[in-house]
Formats: sequence, C-alpha cells, structure tokens
Amino acid sequence: MAGDPDGTPSWVRALADGDDRGYFADGGAAWTVHAGTATFVAGIRALLIQALHPGAMAGVHDFSRYREDPIGRLTGTVRWIICVTYGSTEQAQAETARVGRLHQRVSGTYKTDAGPRTYSASDASLVEWVHLAFTEAFLGAHQLWGGPIPGGADAYVREWAQAGRLMRVPDPPETEADLRSRMDAYIERGELVHDERVAEVVQFLRDVPFTGSMRLAYRVLFAAAVASLPRQYRKMLGLRRTPLPVITATRIVLAISSKALGSGPRAHDFARQRHQRLQDTGIADGPRLPADGSASRIGE
Repeated sequence: MAGDPDGTPSWVRALADGDDRGYFADGGAAWTVHAGTATFVAGIRALLIQALHPGAMAGVHDFSRYREDPIGRLTGTVRWIICVTYGSTEQAQAETARVGRLHQRVSGTYKTDAGPRTYSASDASLVEWVHLAFTEAFLGAHQLWGGPIPGGADAYVREWAQAGRLMRVPDPPETEADLRSRMDAYIERGELVHDERVAEVVQFLRDVPFTGSMRLAYRVLFAAAVASLPRQYRKMLGLRRTPLPVITATRIVLAISSKALGSGPRAHDFARQRHQRLQDTGIADGPRLPADGSASRIGE
C-alpha cells in the first residue's frame, strides 16, 4: 500500500523529519484510529459511500485511473492520510498541496434529471461529502474492529476536522452526532443517487484484480465493508450483507495482518523518532499555520 517494495518509501521515512509534532497528538484519537488494521475495511467503506455523490462519481469516472492502476490510486490516498496524520505540519501541508494540484484539473459536467450540472473537485458540497464519508467510514470500522478511542468518537471527529480544514472543508463537523446529521441531510436533499457509474465502481470494488492470498483476504474485507455499512447506504448501493459470519472472519484477517505488520517499522514509529529528536534537542514546536484551510494553498 505504500507503493514501495520494502514498505518504506521516502515519504514514510520523511515522517522522522520536521521541526514540530504535527497536527495530531501521539496516542490521540487520530493516531489510534489510523494505526489500526480496521483501516483496511474503512478504505473500502469510504469509497462505497463516496460513490453515491454524482459529483464525486463524475470526477472518478472522468479522471481516475483506478481501473488501470488500483494499487497506485490506493497508494496516493494512503500517502495523504499518513502524512497528514503523522507528519510535521510542513509535511502535512506539502502533501495536501500536492493533492490540491492534482484536483485543479478535475472538473466537468454530469447528467441529472434536471439537466447537465457542472462539477469541480473544489466544490464546497463535494469536498464536504468526501470528508464526511471518510470520517464516517474510518470511525465506523474502528468501532467494530478496533479498540477504545482516546476521548471517544467525538474526539476522533473533532481531531480529523483539522484534515478537513486543510482540504478547505467549510466548518467540518466536530461531533459524531453532527457528522451523521450532515450525512443524513445529503440523503434528505436527494443529492445521493445510484446510477450506472455507481454500479460500475461497486462491481470493480467487489472484484479488484488482486491475486493469491491477497485476493482471498480482499474478498473478506469487501464483505466486511458491506456488512458494516449503515443500512440506508447499503440499500442505496444495491448491496446485501452476506449470511456468513463476516464480522468474525474479518477479526481473524485483521489479526493476521496486524501480526505481519508488527514485524516491520510503522508510520508512527518514524513520527515518534521526530518527537524524540525534538524532545532531546529541546526544540519547541514550530508555529502552526491557520486551521481555516489556507495551509492547503502552499505550493500551488
């Protein structure tokens, strides 16, 4: 998932660099949720939910190379999550700017019952939906397969709101109740739809062209993502839960994955090297840029 044969590409090693502790505390809610193997399910769950927004789906259909290079597409998303969660503020802002530059060209039109509608990756409603779906998916998966969250679910939503601000989400939710209320509002306004593009993405996610043991593990993770979805989204996606005990099977798959990952360095290990260096040298945390989204303009 890191896109490197030995698992430690340069951007992971760079987590040890920088002059501050970053946006999120060691051992806090964001660190805890994003360090867990439940993120394997959360990523699939987030993609399924995000696909229901026709603007997001149009961008994927028109610009994404997920069909030709699913691992590369996944690697780009993982890189942003890891850098923002565990990196210094400088690394988090630089990574967000990189993603922002990629999004500058994502615009076009899509069909609705009322006629053609334009979209852009910078649309406030679209950016908010992607943030909401991500937050809900990672929180929901961790609640099923992870341990306790320091400070509870509200702490995670509140902390990850900072990532939303970096991506220019206007006023991201800071409680679980507000998160779910805002997501429900998209359904009530009729902004989420299931069409042929959604069906195409769902089919691809159901049968990503992995091989060997990875293919078997992925099939379990996909079934877990479907089973974990709130009922209204599962219904809108046209998906059904398998009758098999997939929740328990997923615990086994994730436990095996956790054991395998434990044999090598993890992202937070590099981040802790930075923290230890700062502590040893007595360097105070550097100034943090405003949390209003202006940081994402760096490097554009």
